[in-house]
Amino acid sequence: MCQTVICCRVTPLQKAQVVQLVKKYKQAVTLAIGDGANDVSMIKVAHIGVGISGQEGMQAVLSSDFSFAQFRYLQRLLLVHGRWSYIRMCKFLGYFFYKNFTFTLVQFWYAFFCGFSAQTVYEDWFITFYNMVYTALPVLGMCLFDQDVNDRWSLYHPQLYAPGQKNQYFNKKAFVNCVMHSCYSSLILFFIPWASMHDTVRDDGKEIADYQSFALLAQTCLLIVVYTQLCLDTYYWTAVNHFFVWGSMVAYFSITLTMCSNGMFYMFTSSFPFIGTTRNSLNQPNVWLTIFLTFLLCILPVVAFRFIFIQLRPTINDKVRYKMRTEELPVPAPRRLRRRHSTRSGYAFSHSQGYGDLVTSRKFLMKRSTKRAPLFTQTDSSIFQNQPQHYRTIAEEAEESQGHSP
Repeated sequence: MCQTVICCRVTPLQKAQVVQLVKKYKQAVTLAIGDGANDVSMIKVAHIGVGISGQEGMQAVLSSDFSFAQFRYLQRLLLVHGRWSYIRMCKFLGYFFYKNFTFTLVQFWYAFFCGFSAQTVYEDWFITFYNMVYTALPVLGMCLFDQDVNDRWSLYHPQLYAPGQKNQYFNKKAFVNCVMHSCYSSLILFFIPWASMHDTVRDDGKEIADYQSFALLAQTCLLIVVYTQLCLDTYYWTAVNHFFVWGSMVAYFSITLTMCSNGMFYMFTSSFPFIGTTRNSLNQPNVWLTIFLTFLLCILPVVAFRFIFIQLRPTINDKVRYKMRTEELPVPAPRRLRRRHSTRSGYAFSHSQGYGDLVTSRKFLMKRSTKRAPLFTQTDSSIFQNQPQHYRTIAEEAEESQGHSP
């Protein structure tokens, strides 16, 4: 029932038991921070351990997950880097499920047309490179550099940390939405290319409706939609993100054009029946029109839904991002450190008799004088004799006030 509990003179084991108590009955993610060897047990028991490197040694730092030099850095660790890390991890999980569910469900719909013969809808090398080459680096760039709000606005609005405590970014509802989104995208990615390729011929009247052309068209549409969805989920773009996204797309077309061209990889002719497919398919206008139509049907509903959702039910992140684009963050005034000199004893908490009697007697406190000091003395007023007129006026008023002061 308590918001804050202060424990004095506890053993390292008791510190760990306090953390276990909170973990067991509050069902919360715990963070323990310490600077000495007595805090090692507490740091290890907590979900997140933070060590402060200082005069107490390096035992706490070596046993912790994060370490820094001063306690005040904990604010930035939680409100900035911790929140960014949580959002990036949630985005990674959502995008990972989306791209792999969509990739697999297209194969599921194709099973109804191939008699459940386990024939793959994609080319074999595309299946090998999909998670290893084509979609690995873009999602890695998003997980490393993405941030919805910069560090200054994150510290200025600490309420941005609250949605992470409530698991609003990734939960069962978010997982169900991801599955439904993948089902919709897979239906579009399969049936639109299938319908456009059905009974279709080339410009010269030759046949184009074959398995190889359909597989190339389906996998090309899949990659373009997956890359676009990643771009919609990325809030903070860097040169590395651009390089990963555009580089992966260039790598796909380069590998496809190289492996599917005549005369290349002739040794794989028996196990690679896609030679000549690129030249036969990608030079037709209706193929590129199908890719564009599939792209629009997959992306436009997502953009429309997000636009309506932001207008009707904006989250705290949407509100702060809007303020970040329209307003300027006030620059805080520089803080002046004030040194406080105390005459009180710094002795506290001992098992033997110490200065307790001296502290309670208040004999060590400095007594303040009740007499009021004069504003100016005769020596002080003489300083203004050789000064301009307004300084002499101040001195004369001070001398007159001294005659009436008690």
